Amino acid sequence: MKKLSGGWIALIVVGAIVIITLLWGVRTNNRMITAEEGVSGAWAQVENVYQRRMDLIPNLVNTVKGAANFERGTLEAVIDARSKATSVQVNADNLSEANIAAFQKAQDGLTNALSRLMVTVERYPELKATQNFRDLQAQLEGTENRIAVERNKFNEVVKAYNTMIRKFPNSIIAGIGGFEKKGYFKASEGADKAPEVNFEF
Repeated sequence: MKKLSGGWIALIVVGAIVIITLLWGVRTNNRMITAEEGVSGAWAQVENVYQRRMDLIPNLVNTVKGAANFERGTLEAVIDARSKATSVQVNADNLSEANIAAFQKAQDGLTNALSRLMVTVERYPELKATQNFRDLQAQLEGTENRIAVERNKFNEVVKAYNTMIRKFPNSIIAGIGGFEKKGYFKASEGADKAPEVNFEF
């Protein structure tokens, strides 16, 4: 049997290293694609629950509008906030910090308008007593809970993805493949302060 010369052995070793490196690169790239698709799927769920809230608002506004002497400005604020919230669209391919912040700001505006509406409704016991309003209120509360859950899941998936693409040597493949960091949902402004409770009558 012929012995391989040193040149051939070096060539085989280099070839093996190149093949192993290519296989690692392909595997890492595929894991990043899977993680990025997970982020897109989580974003779709976030959009889904926000859309559910958007769909409930016209029914809620129409129910409240039927109450005698209901404050028109409060309803207009909800309608305006809903319009602004629907105008801010974020594509799953561009989930940057700035885009997430713009989306969140529009949604927070709607949340605040809805909160003011619910506080105003307290002055209308006949409205609160209607079954239709109670059903819509329960659906809206359930949707707000779903929003919180889906935002939390989204942030967890984004954290795993961002960690993966930033770790060395994955960061090399991420740079070559164009994988970019995704943005997080952050706590709303003022969420770090406890609400002021006043029991004066």
